[in-house]
Amino acid sequence: MNHYPWWKNLMVVLVVTVGGLLALPNLFGEDPAIQIARDDYQAVADSTVTRIREVLQREQFANRGVFVEEGRALVRFENVESQLKAHDLLKSEIGSGFSSALTMAPRTPMWLRAIGLRPMSLGLDLRGGVHFLYEVDVKGTVNQTLERYESDFKQLLRKEDVRYVRVRQQDGLVEVVLRNQADAEVARGLIEDADPELQIIESETAENVVLKVSMTEQQIKQRQDFAIEQNITTLRNRVNEIGVAEPVVQRQGVDRIVVQLPGVQDSTRAKKVLGATATLEFRLVDQEGDPYQAKRTGRVPLNAILLENRQGQPVLLKRDTIVTGDQLTDASSGFSEGSAVVKVRLDAKGARKMLETTKRNLDKPMAVVFIEKKREMVERDGEQVEVDVTERTVINVATIRGVFSSTFQIEGLTPFESRDLALLLRAGSLAAPIYIVEERTIGPSLGQANIDQGFNAVASGFLVVVLFMAIYYKAFGLVANLALMMNVVLLVALLSLLQASLTLPGIAGIVLTVGMAVDANVLIFERIREELRDGNTPQAAIHAGYDKAFSSIADANVTTLIASVVLFAFGTGPIKGFAVTLSLGIITSMFTAIVGTRSVVNLVFGRRKLKSLAI
Repeated sequence: MNHYPWWKNLMVVLVVTVGGLLALPNLFGEDPAIQIARDDYQAVADSTVTRIREVLQREQFANRGVFVEEGRALVRFENVESQLKAHDLLKSEIGSGFSSALTMAPRTPMWLRAIGLRPMSLGLDLRGGVHFLYEVDVKGTVNQTLERYESDFKQLLRKEDVRYVRVRQQDGLVEVVLRNQADAEVARGLIEDADPELQIIESETAENVVLKVSMTEQQIKQRQDFAIEQNITTLRNRVNEIGVAEPVVQRQGVDRIVVQLPGVQDSTRAKKVLGATATLEFRLVDQEGDPYQAKRTGRVPLNAILLENRQGQPVLLKRDTIVTGDQLTDASSGFSEGSAVVKVRLDAKGARKMLETTKRNLDKPMAVVFIEKKREMVERDGEQVEVDVTERTVINVATIRGVFSSTFQIEGLTPFESRDLALLLRAGSLAAPIYIVEERTIGPSLGQANIDQGFNAVASGFLVVVLFMAIYYKAFGLVANLALMMNVVLLVALLSLLQASLTLPGIAGIVLTVGMAVDANVLIFERIREELRDGNTPQAAIHAGYDKAFSSIADANVTTLIASVVLFAFGTGPIKGFAVTLSLGIITSMFTAIVGTRSVVNLVFGRRKLKSLAI
């Protein structure tokens, strides 16, 4: 007789029950919504919520209510048309100090949200959102590396008491000028010990010996590849900081990065945070020179640089940096004595340099330099061309009153600036500047149309398969249809649990899974019919059908699973989405087609004496 032990039946019931619960949030759908937040990141006041309700009521905009979630106002609407019209209205009525964004708000009941259940995450082509294509300035990262070499070489020469005329980075190399051949030999040894791969060319002038230090082609390529990978990591961190579910951040080609943010309709804030190349430098103030005279004459002392503070006043700083932004490990915004501050933590190397600097320079001023790189259009020879611009602004000058190392704070910022700066520093500075070369916004209405078409495709495929199985295999076909329905439920449950983004290719994977899910049952049922034709009893035919078809089913599904894993490993974007849903569909279909249908067949036919089977 065919029957499962009690624990196998219990396992099937538990899997189906848990799967149904995980898939449940997807039944409630989403509302087009507008999210309104204060620019200073404070919670939206009750008076603002009241004002929003009054504006909507006055203009007779149908809505599902105004709610406050995580300090932000959320206005739900019945359709996208009302959402778009109300967005323009509220943007003008609420006034400055607030930012509004189009979004989609799940209608999941509170009790489901309380236990952490969420609907599937929808990709950019289904939910709508923004798409950015960034170009990485790989040449700029080489210059940054050479600047670091310049600073390191100066420290090495000073530490070993080697006299030098100047050390300066220019024209893709670092030029070290020394007074005599003996000093040049010592300097060459120090540089080779610091980095044996560097190329050193020696030349002589009438008075000095010049060492021209450059990077090899291999070093340049490694540095550029590292910059792109580091930028990808930094962009992912920044996306996480601004709170976007299931973003896509990946490399495209040699020097480009694709960023897709599903659900984000207002790209201004995202573009500002993602593309900001803001970082910090800490430098000592040059107290020997006159910054106003240097600005007036254009003559800057040899070991100094001339910058301006926010008020446009000149500030003369030492050329050597103490600590740079890539040595920051953490940053958070807060308040100290009523003023906004950014609390900073340095890594071990940065902490040592800061400790040594503050020990030697008590009661001397130190400046915090804010660095931002951007690309601007300028006119040259009657044509508009893009040029790279680096803006350095002194945001704070403070006197070193005590010795400190790994932790300190930056003052002189507004609350909004301190919050944004802390976010950028915490997420990491970009290893090389990036520039937007393509920007697209996909509206929620187009995403909804894609969802409707995808749903129709899945429903049509499902209906055709169900009709065929019910007509051709009769009672056993109904069992297969039940398993097919459970397969779709479990697949949706896994997508919801993993929060893997569902895209249009992912829907294609679901449609393919619907067709493949019955393959196993077709093999089993045909094997049962063959056993019946050979004269076996119905119970023996059922047993032989499941046992003898298992190896063929396993082989077919494992080979398909291998193909989907390869697609995921080597594919990008939509290909990965297809591979994920196909892989999960194979796993769920194996369970429902073999274990699930066997459990149902055992319960219906297993303990009965049968003369024939409706198959």
